[in-house]
Amino acid sequence: MKRIFVLILALTCSSFVALAQEGGLNEEALNKIRASYKQTTENKAIRNAVANNSIQKLVLNLDNLNKYDTHFSHRVMSKGISDQKSSGRCWMFTGFNVMRSAMIAKYNLGAFEFSQNYLFFYDQLEKSNLFLSLIIKHIDEPLDSKHNEWLLKNPLSDGGQFTGISDLVTKYGLVPSTVQPETYNSNNTRKIDELIILKLKEYALELRQMKQTDKKIKAEKLENRKIEMLSQIYKMLVYAYGEPVQEFTYTLRDVNGKEISTEKYTPKSFYEKYVGKDLKNTYVMLMNDPSRDYYKVYEIENDRHVMDGANWKYINLPIEDIKKVAIASIKDSTMMYFSCDVGKFLYSEKGLLDVNTFDYGSLMGTEFGMNKKERIQTFASGSSHAMTLCAVDLDENGNPKKWLVENSWGASHGWQGHLIMTDEWFEEYMFRVVVDKKYVPENILKYLDQKPIVLPPWDPMFSEDIY
Repeated sequence: MKRIFVLILALTCSSFVALAQEGGLNEEALNKIRASYKQTTENKAIRNAVANNSIQKLVLNLDNLNKYDTHFSHRVMSKGISDQKSSGRCWMFTGFNVMRSAMIAKYNLGAFEFSQNYLFFYDQLEKSNLFLSLIIKHIDEPLDSKHNEWLLKNPLSDGGQFTGISDLVTKYGLVPSTVQPETYNSNNTRKIDELIILKLKEYALELRQMKQTDKKIKAEKLENRKIEMLSQIYKMLVYAYGEPVQEFTYTLRDVNGKEISTEKYTPKSFYEKYVGKDLKNTYVMLMNDPSRDYYKVYEIENDRHVMDGANWKYINLPIEDIKKVAIASIKDSTMMYFSCDVGKFLYSEKGLLDVNTFDYGSLMGTEFGMNKKERIQTFASGSSHAMTLCAVDLDENGNPKKWLVENSWGASHGWQGHLIMTDEWFEEYMFRVVVDKKYVPENILKYLDQKPIVLPPWDPMFSEDIY
């Protein structure tokens, strides 16, 4: 009887092992895979080339490089290329480029810039408050709930999107770059980010422990402790970026150095005088996301820069509708906030974005066949970088052939600090553009009256613009 029991147990265990190993690579499968690779002269040459060289250099399509030029039929001019250095503040540089372009044109200025360092200080303070406030909001959920998991994985970053510009500038104003210049750490944010993130996670656990210790703890007590925590974060930010200026005297000069005015300002009064737009209500974000229904309004839960600000919201449109709006804006000399998946088919040396520049399929003997919808659904593509859309080249029928964006990677990168994108690349890897509502047809603006479809912040489409 005992032997029968042991035999049954052994058979049962072997069945479990077989089930556990189902789908594994056994010797038979490995031999079949190995046999599929033929040691031909062609494969040997390709193997040697790939093993010893940059793949991107090997697949560079030289015939394609002669098919583009730097002429654009319609262009919004600007002065001076900004440089975000080793930081993820592209969204801020892009928003500032839109505003400074109009200011430069109005007052005939030289290469004027707003201070990114000034507003970035408040961006990081506000995001820290947002994180701790949401930790308190979800404090009764398990630590491994989806909300808490997302928060603890994403407590703070340099990245963002246009609602960061609209909410932060409206609340804190703007100052010229010479009033609050960059510091080493504003140009190299990784280490100070790491330290603040570590502290925020520690604080999150402390707040949760306060609630576990006293189930009836008053919200006011948690809020007071949060303010004490933010005081430490504020100090760390001051050390890294300097304390934000609250009042300053500034002389504005034209391109020839002639004085236009010398006045005393607060950051808000400077913004109101030289920009003045209602950033929260003047603009609308348009998205091209073929994985979701078009002509619908979507809102991303908890995806904002400021706790008392707005989640980002957009109208999802076919790419042709977005092109028409973008062309109208450029024709009226108005730049736009633009974001895309910049790493795809980027030829940095020429500043070119073209789906035909690199021929990976021919080298690897396969086809990379996913379309835009499929790439989004599988996390293979999404918006990663914000730039300023400033030019378009139209053919004789008014159709776009190529587009130009002003980048924030310095004047030596790309084509004179810009990137040129073919219209085909625009269709495949452009994701969102923020435009003045006056360029958007009324039949599209009416969709803003819809109740937004709320999406979770961990959705594959909604990473921040950070490169």
